[in-house]
Amino acid sequence: MWKILVNDGMESEGVLALQSLGFKVDCNNIPQNELNEKLPFYDGIIVRSATKVRTELIDACPDLKFIARGGVGMDNIDVEYARQKGIEVINTPAASSRSVAELAMAHILCCSRGLHISNRELQNKDSFTSLKKQFASLCEIKSKTLFLIGFGRIGKELAKMAIGSEMKVVVYDPFISNPVVDFEFNGNQLSVSLPQVELADGFSIADYISIHTPFVGQPILTKSEFEQMKQGVIIINTSRGENISESDLLDAIEAGKVKFAGLDVYQDEPNISSNIISHRLISKSPHIGASTQEAQARIALELVEKIDNYYNSK
Repeated sequence: MWKILVNDGMESEGVLALQSLGFKVDCNNIPQNELNEKLPFYDGIIVRSATKVRTELIDACPDLKFIARGGVGMDNIDVEYARQKGIEVINTPAASSRSVAELAMAHILCCSRGLHISNRELQNKDSFTSLKKQFASLCEIKSKTLFLIGFGRIGKELAKMAIGSEMKVVVYDPFISNPVVDFEFNGNQLSVSLPQVELADGFSIADYISIHTPFVGQPILTKSEFEQMKQGVIIINTSRGENISESDLLDAIEAGKVKFAGLDVYQDEPNISSNIISHRLISKSPHIGASTQEAQARIALELVEKIDNYYNSK
């Protein structure tokens, strides 16, 4: 049986499931700078976002059978190069969708009511009175327009929550011709078609913009895009930090174009810009979109199933 290195951690259910199938599992983390020397002794590696599997490491492991990523994005893996070398590359695109979408909605609600500011600044009766006056101008999310950039599994889950909150949802996704959300209530099913718009049109009407796309080599939101948005828009990013130019975002916040931002991802994790960290108008979380017990359990078991299927196909 294959010997597998779990280098960034895995839920115990997944480790036990792999072992029950006969795989030899090593959960001792190997530092990145030692992988070239030690990974060749394994048949496969399971990573999350911390470990990088680049061309140099792939070349050092000619007998590697698979690279598995617990999560959706595979920016830390040179996927095409690995596949060219005959290495199977596995990820879990469905397992964490609900958890990430819930975090995006949490940031939407947090920014809408200034909770990130209250949590930091409410300390005594003076701040109580001051914050109460400041937040009197905030608003509900009902009837507001949410613009989803990207309409994959996470975008669809967030759309369900937004529609349930009576928001208006519009979509930009060049890979989808008819964005539809499917609901199920007590055995009854309902499908809702959503308007699809171009980026510029979405920017002009959106009260909230939430990004749900992989990084494709350049930011989606830069100075020119911020200039097209409504005054007082709220920006949410739970996708990839590189999808937003952080310097341009900060400028847009200072100019009042962006009212609040909710960020779970950053350009240089974990070395987050001090200007981002300290900004009172940015709601922040430490890349925890998939960090729920339910998502991690689903991720682990989905990885086990895919690894076992690949092993049995060989």
